[in-house]
Amino acid sequence: MADEIVLSARGLVVRYGGVEAVKGLDLQVPRGQVIGLIGPDGAGKTSSLRVFAGLLRATAGTVEVLGRDAWRHRRALHHRLGYLAQRFALYGDLTVDENVQFFALLLGVNDWRARRDLLLERVALAEFRDRQADRLSGGMRQKLALACSLMHSPDILVLDEPTTGVDPVTRREFWRLLADLVAEGLTLVIATPYLDEAERCSRVVLMHQGRMLADAPPAELRALLPGVIVEVAAQPRTLVAGALARVQGVVDVRPFAARFHVRLSAAEGAVDLLRQALESAGVTVEEVRVIPAGLEDTFLHLTRANERASGEAA
Repeated sequence: MADEIVLSARGLVVRYGGVEAVKGLDLQVPRGQVIGLIGPDGAGKTSSLRVFAGLLRATAGTVEVLGRDAWRHRRALHHRLGYLAQRFALYGDLTVDENVQFFALLLGVNDWRARRDLLLERVALAEFRDRQADRLSGGMRQKLALACSLMHSPDILVLDEPTTGVDPVTRREFWRLLADLVAEGLTLVIATPYLDEAERCSRVVLMHQGRMLADAPPAELRALLPGVIVEVAAQPRTLVAGALARVQGVVDVRPFAARFHVRLSAAEGAVDLLRQALESAGVTVEEVRVIPAGLEDTFLHLTRANERASGEAA
């Protein structure tokens, strides 16, 4: 059962007028996995998820969910699939209890009261059940939306950037809830702009300008980055980038918080080479060290390669 494909997209294309938002996406989702769609705004993540959930008809290609066409059988699939939208879509003038009850009755859930009580305890909202949704914090609203999307015990849960704008503590709690659900057999397809959240996924689908750039576990994605990453801490920052860019073998230089990430084509002697170049430029060197490639480094490399290829094709 672990190898069962519960969601399949082949050549998925989504157009809005003359704009092609998704360009030939191919994706296979096995049962019980966490698939993360990662990319900036405009990458095609939301459009893809809306097609998966039967909320949007594909312009071209096919999407099957649990062995059925996602659009033709969307009404039946809504009873087996949960969807958490990017924006809060519940009723602000209803209480927590009333919102959950509404979705339970809408989806024909039997014994919904017991299910509601269980879910509200699980998302830590039981003590707020009489509070109107408009009076909840952002994190509590997302927990309520999660409870509503789980009310009918779906096989697959599709989440569109569920932790955007949520504080770090609530993000951690939200992912702990999701991990428990996956351990119980739920399949997750989640879009997120946060690369640290991608590390929690079984597989990461990197998307950019409607195209899939890569589809692999996080460790395999990091291995796609050629060369070596060196982290540099030096002052003054106004001189650092220029001095690093002039070093032979440097592929790119990128500010990273208070430091710089420098990618070189070869690892041998990289630290000494950069340190010497910085000191020769009159820069005060605090630290130069080789670090493992992160998903952000790999993502930037792949997106830039895609942009160059697109430019050459044009």
